[in-house]
Amino acid sequence: MRFLVIDDNNRINQSIVDCLGKLGSCDSAYDGADGLYMADAKAYDLIITEVLLPKKSGFEIIKTLRKTGNCPIMIVSALNSVDKKIEGLRLGADDYMTKPFDKDELLARTEALLRRFNNNFQNKYVNGELQLDYSNKMFSIRGEYIKLSGKIYDILECLIRSRNMIVSKDQLFNRIWGLDSETVVTVVEVYVSKLRKILENYGYGEYLKTVKNLGYMWLDKDASTLDKG
Repeated sequence: MRFLVIDDNNRINQSIVDCLGKLGSCDSAYDGADGLYMADAKAYDLIITEVLLPKKSGFEIIKTLRKTGNCPIMIVSALNSVDKKIEGLRLGADDYMTKPFDKDELLARTEALLRRFNNNFQNKYVNGELQLDYSNKMFSIRGEYIKLSGKIYDILECLIRSRNMIVSKDQLFNRIWGLDSETVVTVVEVYVSKLRKILENYGYGEYLKTVKNLGYMWLDKDASTLDKG
């Protein structure tokens, strides 16, 4: 799992990173502009932000991100008035904690959000006869283990963890290859095509959808309200 922590206080930022390190890896941003750039560039499982930030406020970040996605967002802020809490939640934050905070409570709230959003906190994804074991990085269909190369597996896991949500080509590239990679972003199309062929061979091709000009989406079998064309 990957998290983004946006807080201009180095000590607090590192404290949150240390806490979330029990669940996955963390990226840090120290002002609102960098935080928004990173949140837009990568696909994160959870974003934690302060409201009072240089260059762009946490509220501005949330308002912008909510126009295009529904990644879980938690506010951890020095602002503790009821009015600010209501404002943050109405803008689209999924939880609001005030400083100083208890690390155990922060971890518990993080786990609760991860459970709430697409079962991201589960160790295994099951869709009919398809199973993806996150812990052991094992992918199987009808009981048959299917060996996937590292990047193909990473794309599949990223899309499944973000299922029923659009993940852009740039987000996949930045998360899997990295912002500093010298590889061109079109490599994503090559690997997604390879993944699609594998899924089609087992009758699961329809679950991997290309959304024109936007990116890719993994559709659950119970996502009846979504277009599977």
